[in-house]
Amino acid sequence: MSAVIEIEGLRKTFHSVRHGRRVAVDGFDLLVEAGQVHGFLGPNGSGKTTTLRALLGLVRPDSGRMSVLGAPSPAQLPQVAGRVGAIVESPQFFGNFTGHRTLRLLARAGGVPVGRVDEVLEQVGLLERGGDRVKGYSLGMKQRLAVASALLKDPELLILDEPANGLDPAGIREMRDLMRSLAAAGVTVLVSSHILGEIQLICDHVTIISQGRRVAAGRVDEVLAGFDQHEFLVRVAEPERAAELLREAGLPVAAHPEHLVVGQVTDPSVLSRVLGEQGLWVTELTPLRPDLESVFLELTGEGSHLALPRQVDGSALPDAAPPADGLIDLDAEAGAGRGGNA
Repeated sequence: MSAVIEIEGLRKTFHSVRHGRRVAVDGFDLLVEAGQVHGFLGPNGSGKTTTLRALLGLVRPDSGRMSVLGAPSPAQLPQVAGRVGAIVESPQFFGNFTGHRTLRLLARAGGVPVGRVDEVLEQVGLLERGGDRVKGYSLGMKQRLAVASALLKDPELLILDEPANGLDPAGIREMRDLMRSLAAAGVTVLVSSHILGEIQLICDHVTIISQGRRVAAGRVDEVLAGFDQHEFLVRVAEPERAAELLREAGLPVAAHPEHLVVGQVTDPSVLSRVLGEQGLWVTELTPLRPDLESVFLELTGEGSHLALPRQVDGSALPDAAPPADGLIDLDAEAGAGRGGNA
C-alpha cells in the first residue's frame, strides 16, 4: 500500500506568558496507508489536534517531516488540497444561513459543482433539514453539517477530529456507517475520537499518542494482542478455596465476590484439572480479552495501571514530555480562525 499520510519526528512547542515554552508534540511519527480507516487516539492535551493542524498547514512546526498524498506539507499542500477533506476542531457557521446555503457558498468557493450539496446532505442525514437555519441545529446536527462540508470535494483523504462530538447513540451509529461506506468506496479516513468503543468498531489501524509522543501503532488486533494477559474469568462453587489451589499451582489470582480472574493461563484445561482433582467443578470459564479502552488507559496512564511499559511497535519509550494543556500558540494565533475545515 502507498502512504497517504507520513509524519516523521514532528516537534511543536507552544508559548505562554504564564508557563513559558512547553513541548506539545515531541518527535511524533504517524503513517496512514491508502484505504485505511485509521484511529488517532490520545487524552486531552496529548497533541492530537496540534498534529492535525500542523499536517494541514494551520500550525508551523518546529521540526519534522510531513507529507499528504505524496506532497510535502506544508510546502506543496496546495497541490493536493482539492483531494483532501478535513475538519479540525469545531467549525463555525453563520447561524442565520440554512445548511443548504452554507454548503452552496463553500462549494462555489472551492470550485465544486453545486449539485454536490444535496448529495453530501443526504450522506450525513441532513437533506430534510437542509432548508433550516443553522442556529436551530443541535450540536450533533452541526457536527454532521461540518462532515458534509468536508465531503463536498469528494476527497480521497478525509481527516476528522472528533466527528461524533455531540451526537446521540443513533447519530454515532450513522457516523460509523458513513465512515464504513466511505472506506468501502476507497476513501482513506483518519479519525480522532475519545469514543474508544467506536474506534474499535470502525478502524482497522490505530495510533495512540500520549504527552506528544507515539506509544502505540499498528493494526487494532495487533495492538490488543500485545496486551493480552491470558486471563480467564472462573466461576466455581467455593471461590476462596479455589483461589488457594490455583495460587499453589503458581497462577496469579484476583478474587472477586462471585468469581475469580486468573492470569497467565496458556492452557485453560489446567484450571479445570487443578480444581477438579480437589472436587471443585468449574461452572464458567471465559477468556478475558483486552479492549481498546483498557489498552488506551494503560498506555496513556489515564487508568488504574499508570505504567507506560513499552511502545507496542517495539521501540523504546522515551521520557515523557510535559503536557500542553492551556498553552497558546503565538506563532499561529493569527490563523486560529482557520481551524474549522479544509
